Amino acid sequence: MNMKKPGFKFPHVFVLLTGVIFLCSLATYVIPSGVYDRETRLVEGHERILLKPGTFRRVEKHFSLQGVLLGKKIEGKASPVGLHGFLTAIPRGMEKAADIIFFIFIIGGVFGILQRTGVIAAVIQRLLDTLGKSGALLTVVLMAVLAAGGSTLGMGEEFIPLVPVFLLVSQRLGYDRIYGMAIVLLGADVGFAASTTNPFTVGVAQGIAEVKLMSGIPFRMIFLVAALTLAVVHVLRYGARIRRDPSTSLLAREADGPEEPVDEAVYRPRHTAILLGSLAIFAFILFATQQYGWWMADMAGGFLLMGIAAAAMARLSVADTARSFVKGMEEMLVAALVVGFARGIAVVLSDGQIIDTLVHGVAGVLQNLPRVIAVLGMLGYESFLNLFIPSGSGQAAVSIPLMAPLSDVLGINRQVAVFAFTCGDGFSNMVIPTSGILMAMLSLARVPYGTWLRFMLPLFIQLMVLSGVFLIIAVLINYR
Repeated sequence: MNMKKPGFKFPHVFVLLTGVIFLCSLATYVIPSGVYDRETRLVEGHERILLKPGTFRRVEKHFSLQGVLLGKKIEGKASPVGLHGFLTAIPRGMEKAADIIFFIFIIGGVFGILQRTGVIAAVIQRLLDTLGKSGALLTVVLMAVLAAGGSTLGMGEEFIPLVPVFLLVSQRLGYDRIYGMAIVLLGADVGFAASTTNPFTVGVAQGIAEVKLMSGIPFRMIFLVAALTLAVVHVLRYGARIRRDPSTSLLAREADGPEEPVDEAVYRPRHTAILLGSLAIFAFILFATQQYGWWMADMAGGFLLMGIAAAAMARLSVADTARSFVKGMEEMLVAALVVGFARGIAVVLSDGQIIDTLVHGVAGVLQNLPRVIAVLGMLGYESFLNLFIPSGSGQAAVSIPLMAPLSDVLGINRQVAVFAFTCGDGFSNMVIPTSGILMAMLSLARVPYGTWLRFMLPLFIQLMVLSGVFLIIAVLINYR
């Protein structure tokens, strides 16, 4: 009788994130509380609340039975997160992430309409007819396009609905779901980390660091090519392995049932009209985010227009359009709610007033190190901080006000501190469970978090080593 030992299996994403929130709640009893003073400054046309270096002070904690159970606020003291704070962290996290959550629902509904028009399946079929004989070439092209979007425009959440589309592409090419998701996530995240003109990371960080905006692009472009090359090679090697032997797929042992069969789609003239119309609206949405300061609600409105226009061109009935829209939103349910769960982690850390303590402690260590070692410490620090503040602009507002003057003390150009921030913030998004985009894509792709780590960790280590090498070079050449 063949008895297999049960192996460790990562829990469901909601269980995992709830566990992290619980551990962070406990940490508020152990880690000393402290705060920096903050100031509001105009950065890149937006008001940002920034830390003021040199203003950190410890805050005494208040312990009480009432605080442990129901929470109790005392003026001038920190209150560790009790049972009430832990239980309300998730709904409060959803409140704070409401704009992103509803944005995901809206674009999910719009993609449901586009799916119903047949344009997505038809475009996939046309792509496969053109490049299907070379899955490697198609992979390179798709990842390069996505990386360009992440590097120049900071696109991330916008790519979440593309996961099901790329799963179909992966299936048609003979790969597994990890391969399909990797095309989307790695392409976008490598671009986001190796930012050239990303307004949400480079733009904000350079503004705070008082570095010339959008400067130093040639160096970051070289880094983008190097990082994307590593990612593409990693994906292609994995794909080649599983095409030779499907049993080597990391999902081979997942009891998840077979993939749904995909019907051949015929590309018709109306699909060209729908595709061009959708691309035109999408291009205007990207333009408006840069020129008019559009954010989630504005972009969601643009996507709604895209769905309405596609339905009209496909001559879908109102009832059929509504059903397709609802179905698309249903498929985004877990992906959207994951963002709110992940935001709950930042909620409890803020409640317990320990985020500033973590920031202050690491900054204090770095200032005593040689500059080549310190710059690597900056990279590790930004990666670690992203676990608690998985927002590019939010992390810039917390870390750059400290890292910029620290670079002056170390004799490093502030541009290097910005580069360390973008690398640490961007690449860690590929592995941390607090990244709403990562966990949302995993839920859509039906890829367990533990399985993803087995695929991703070797590449993550390579990308961090590459970042370290480029940071050392940046110090030696006085990158500015």
